[in-house]
Amino acid sequence: MRKIQDEGCSENRDVWLEMIMDEYGERLTKMAYNYVKDWNLAEDIVQDVFIRCYRHYEKIDEIHSFKAWIYRLTINKSKDVLKSSAFRKVVMNASLFTLFTSKDPLPEKNLLKRSEEEFLSKCVLSLPIKYREVIILYYYEECPIEEIKEVLGLNPNTIKTRLQRGRAKLKKLMERWDDDGRQA
Repeated sequence: MRKIQDEGCSENRDVWLEMIMDEYGERLTKMAYNYVKDWNLAEDIVQDVFIRCYRHYEKIDEIHSFKAWIYRLTINKSKDVLKSSAFRKVVMNASLFTLFTSKDPLPEKNLLKRSEEEFLSKCVLSLPIKYREVIILYYYEECPIEEIKEVLGLNPNTIKTRLQRGRAKLKKLMERWDDDGRQA
């Protein structure tokens, strides 16, 4: 009888994991990408987050806000990757390639105009991380200040200040970028 119950629990866990992957997968990957700026690495981070969720299935009832918890896991994992020496080596080596690539834009890029969304995303990605994370959570994820407080563990006034300063920096960045998406 115990074996049957264990199998039922495992099936519930698998269904639950699929459900949260469907609900949060894309958003968490985008959030991780905003930190590491590498889509494949962002997908790896989110996969690690889902593995952790799977392992903590029995403790899910103890979590006050699941959304805040899973966002916090993703942010922490992204920051851990940024701090890792392996990541720094890859980024340093990748920056060497820019020395050897042509400065001229590809013909396809000349034909395609950048949309406002792409332009805004590029500007948001160039913000310092402390402003970027509150801007993304507030505007892209539509989290209220109280939820951002839970996710980042910050005082609501600090969040409001970072939002205000982030918007100001974003405005300046957007004014400095020319029509080709390059800094003027």
